[in-house]
Amino acid sequence: MQDNKIKPRYPTKQIHVGNVAIGGDAPISVQSMTFSKTHNIEETKAQLDRLQLAGADIVRLAVLTEEDAHALKTLKSMTSLPLIADIHFKYKLALIAAESVDCIRINPGNIGSKEKIREVVKACNARNIPIRIGVNGGSLEKEFEQKYGATPQGMVESALYNIKLLEDFGFTSIKVSLKASDAPRTMQAYELLRPLVPYPFHLGVTEAGTLYHSMIKSSIALGNLLMQGIGDTMRCSITGELEEEIKLAKSILRYSGRQKEGITIVSCPTCGRIQADLVSAIKKVEARLAHIKTPLQVSVMGCAVNALGEAKHADIAIAFGNKIGHIIKGGKVLVKMSEDSIVDRFVEEVEILAAERAAET
Repeated sequence: MQDNKIKPRYPTKQIHVGNVAIGGDAPISVQSMTFSKTHNIEETKAQLDRLQLAGADIVRLAVLTEEDAHALKTLKSMTSLPLIADIHFKYKLALIAAESVDCIRINPGNIGSKEKIREVVKACNARNIPIRIGVNGGSLEKEFEQKYGATPQGMVESALYNIKLLEDFGFTSIKVSLKASDAPRTMQAYELLRPLVPYPFHLGVTEAGTLYHSMIKSSIALGNLLMQGIGDTMRCSITGELEEEIKLAKSILRYSGRQKEGITIVSCPTCGRIQADLVSAIKKVEARLAHIKTPLQVSVMGCAVNALGEAKHADIAIAFGNKIGHIIKGGKVLVKMSEDSIVDRFVEEVEILAAERAAET
C-alpha cells in the first residue's frame, strides 16, 4: 500500500544477536526489556515467556549486580530468545554477562575509561558476540555534554567517538542507538549519523512514558525514520505492560510499510452520518482478527458517503448503512446482512481470505 512512498533501507553491515540477523537485508526485529530483577529467575523467565508469546525477537535484561550477571547463564538455558545484557557503570558485570548472553549493551557515557571498554571488547570477541553502543541524550560523556549540550550533535559525536574506539580495538560487530526522550532530537540524531557509519541502528525513544505518550512519540520518531530507510531493530519503550511494547512496535512497522504481516484496518471517524453501531463493530473486528498474520487491508465504514469507495480499495470490507451492512470482497458485494449478525459473518470471511492468501504464498 505504501511501497511507493517509502525509501529503500540504508545498506548496513549485518550482525547477529543469537540467531537473529540485524542489518543488511534482514527483517527489522522487535525488542523489549524485562522489568523484573534479573536474579529472580522465576519472575524473569515468566516475563521472557510473555514476550516470546507476544512476538518479541530479542529481549534485553538489566544487569545491576553480580547476582544478576550470574543468573543470565540459567536464564539463557531456559529460553530460545536471544538475550542482551544491559550494563551501566560496572564494566566487570559485562565480563561475566558476556559468558552467557548474545549481545552486550553499554552506555559509553557511564561505563568508564578506555581500558574498561577494552576489557569488554575482549570478552565479546572471545565469544563472537556484538556490542550495542547505546547513546542517551541524558547521559552523554562530560566532554560532549559540555561542548554540545544534550543535542543531536552531541549524541552523534559521542557515537562517533565510541565507534572509533571499538574499531581501534579491532572490533566491528557493532550496532548503535541514539535515544532522546523526545521525537525531534531522536530523529535528528539518527538522521545525522546514518550517512557516516556502516553499522545497523537500534531505534527507540527513551523514557517515552506511558502507552498514550509512547504511542505518539514512537510513532512520530520511529515511523518517520523507518520510512526514510533508517532502522534495523527497534524498541518502543512504555511505562506499562510488556506486551504493549511489542504490539506498538509491530503496528509502527506495519503502518510505515516496513512489515508485511497482519491486518491493516481502515475505519471512518464517528460522525452524525453514521446509522449503525460502528464503534462496537470495529472493537469486535479488531479483537477477533488480532491473531491473523496474513497481510490484509480491512475496511469497516459507517455511512454511504465513504463506505463504498473505501471498500473498493480494501481486500475485504463492511459498508454499513441504516442498521444493515454489505460485506464487500475484492470490490464486489458478497452479501447484505443485518447489523446484528454481520460481524460474525465478516470475521469468517476474513479468516477464509487469510487462509487463501497464505496458501498462495
